[in-house]
Amino acid sequence: MTAGWLDTPLSLAGKRIWVAGHNGLVGSALLRRLEREFCEVLTVAREDLDLCRQADVEDWVAAHKPDIIVIAAAKVGGIGANSAYPAQFYYENTMIATNIMHSAYLAGVERLLCLGSSCIYPRDCAQPIEEDALLCGALEPTNEAYALAKIGGLKMTQYYRKEYGCDFISAMPCNLYGVGDYYDEHNAHVIPALIMKAHKAKMRQDDVLNIWGSGTPLREFLYVDDLVEALVLLLQNYGGIRHINIGSGQEVAIKNLAQNICEVVEYKGKLNFDNSKPDGMPRKILDSHQLFGIGWKPKIWLKDGISKCYDEFLERYGNEQGG
Repeated sequence: MTAGWLDTPLSLAGKRIWVAGHNGLVGSALLRRLEREFCEVLTVAREDLDLCRQADVEDWVAAHKPDIIVIAAAKVGGIGANSAYPAQFYYENTMIATNIMHSAYLAGVERLLCLGSSCIYPRDCAQPIEEDALLCGALEPTNEAYALAKIGGLKMTQYYRKEYGCDFISAMPCNLYGVGDYYDEHNAHVIPALIMKAHKAKMRQDDVLNIWGSGTPLREFLYVDDLVEALVLLLQNYGGIRHINIGSGQEVAIKNLAQNICEVVEYKGKLNFDNSKPDGMPRKILDSHQLFGIGWKPKIWLKDGISKCYDEFLERYGNEQGG
């Protein structure tokens, strides 16, 4: 077990907790989870606070005085978006982490949790990926900019802890999905993108569904409600300098994932994998023994989670996505 686990859990009751990025997939799930902690949750709309403006963030934190901050805000996207807009992904994610963390230091915030991503790890590192694999090799080129920004956030929590004594921690989840996800065929992550594509193909009665890449890469997915249980556990029980992996411990080939999604959506056509498109890392599964060792484990299996997502997709969009 890594050093840094607290002997006495921190109670969140009565704390003022700012969830930065509360409208996103993780942020909205965390809001639902924190309702059980008897805390005061702080939020601010994007149009009211630009997290890329340092002075504005400093003023907001100083005025609202959160006890705890969770950085769930991020610019996110799939392989296509990451490849097409590396400057945007690097700038926005770097500024979000930098501005919030420095403002937290200036305001004397009690605790801060910075949410990262499993893409911080080298493309060809040993699997399952341990936390010590960080910076041991070259990153996956298709999302290097996003990964570098997330590595910067992780390192900033460590540097501010070392130099200023700030109780800042960071967590690195695997690929996430769930209710509240962002749906777009080209810019979303793989599960919502495939749900939308399969649904459109069904509505159009297409014979073939084209899917980016070979279908052979192995990926690990975690339902967002399971993630936020782990985040609350970390806020209550972890105070170490080392980042903590959060994964489901289960992996699936993209080809099998697509087949599962088509079964849920009830799309009956053929799947065609486009080998001319990049796959990303060939395999990516996290070593999450730190959390497993203290009793946390995911409760929502992949196909059940996909069903929940598709039900919500239909509620949000109905059949308007058929074209």
